Amino acid sequence: MTKTKTRLDPIIFLLTLALVAFGVVMVYEASVVEAFSQFSDKFYFAKLQLRWAVLGLAVMLTTAFIPYKIWQKLSLPLFIASLLLLVAVLIPGVGSQIQGARRWLNLGGLTLQPSELVKLTFVMYLASWFTKRPPLLPFLLLSATLLILIMLQPDLGTAVIIIGTGFLVYFLSGAPLLAIAGIGIFGLIIGLVLIVSSSYRRVRLLTFFNPTTDPLGASYHIRQILIALGSGGLFGLGLGQSRQKYSYLPEATTDSIFAIISEEIGFAGAAVIIGLFLLIIYRGFTLALAATDRFGQLLSGGIIGSLALQVCINLAAMVALVPLTGVPLPLISYGGSSLITHLAGIGILLNISRSGHKLTSKS
Repeated sequence: MTKTKTRLDPIIFLLTLALVAFGVVMVYEASVVEAFSQFSDKFYFAKLQLRWAVLGLAVMLTTAFIPYKIWQKLSLPLFIASLLLLVAVLIPGVGSQIQGARRWLNLGGLTLQPSELVKLTFVMYLASWFTKRPPLLPFLLLSATLLILIMLQPDLGTAVIIIGTGFLVYFLSGAPLLAIAGIGIFGLIIGLVLIVSSSYRRVRLLTFFNPTTDPLGASYHIRQILIALGSGGLFGLGLGQSRQKYSYLPEATTDSIFAIISEEIGFAGAAVIIGLFLLIIYRGFTLALAATDRFGQLLSGGIIGSLALQVCINLAAMVALVPLTGVPLPLISYGGSSLITHLAGIGILLNISRSGHKLTSKS
C-alpha cells in the first residue's frame, strides 16, 4: 500500500521560520533610530514586521495544506487579478506615489504592492501553461506586457526578477537551448536600453563602474553599504551597535538590510545567513526534481528560482558586483507584500514536497 507523506519538509520549514524571526530582529536593529525620531516608538517598524510575519506564516501554513493542483485551475484568474492591480497602480488617485515611484495601492490603511503578487501568480500561470509544449511568441508578448507595466512604475529590479523567473520556468519546461540563448542576448540588449534611457539608472550604472564618483551624491548609497560591510569585520560590532543606521545608510531596513546585518554580526554571521538561504534553495530545487507531475515541477522550480534570483541580486548589489536595483532581501527585509508573498510560495512548495514523496508499505 502506498501512503502520501503528510509531514511538512522540516528543512525548509525550520529554516524559513529562522530567517523570518531573524528578519524581525534585524528590522528592529536597523530601524530603531528612524522609528524613534519619526514616531517616538523605537519598536514601530519591528511591530509592523512582526504583524506581517505572523500573517505570512499563517498564509504559509494554509497554502502548505491546500492541494497544489488547485493552483493550476486558479492560475489564470489569479494572474489576471494581479495584472489588473498592476494596472490600477498606474491610475492617478488610485496608486500611491512615493519618491517618484508609483508601486503601491492603499486598501483601507493597508499598503499593497501588486508587483509582489505578480511574482507568484506569473509563476503559477506559466507552470500551468507550460505543462504542454511552451509557445515562444505568446510567452514573449506576455513577458513584454509585464515588463512595460512594471517599468511604467518604474521598478527595474522587480522587472528583472519577474522576467528572469519567467525565463527560468520556460527553460525548465524543456525549451530549446538556442531559443534560451537568443532570448538571453535580446534581454541584455533591452536591459541596456532601459538603463541608458533613464538618467537616474544611467548614473547608477556609471557609479557602479566608478564608486568614487560623486561620493556625497550618486555613489553615496553604495559607499555607505561598503563602509558598513567593512566596519563589521569578522565577528561584527555586536547587535545594536551599528553606526550606519544613524541616518547614514539609505534604505537600511529594506534593500540595504544585509549591510546592517554584516556590520552587527560580521562576516562570520553574515556567512551563516547566506548558508541558510543556500540550504533553502538547494532543498527547494531538490523537491522540485522529486515532484510527481510536470505542473508541480515547474511551479516549485519557479517559486524557489524566484527566491534564489532575488537573494543573488540583493547580495551581489551589496558587494558592488551589480548596480543597486532596489531589490529587497527575501524573508528578512522590511515589507509586508514581499514577506507574505514569499511565505505563500514557500507554503505551496511545502505542499508539493508532501505530495511528491511516497511512503510505501506492504499490507
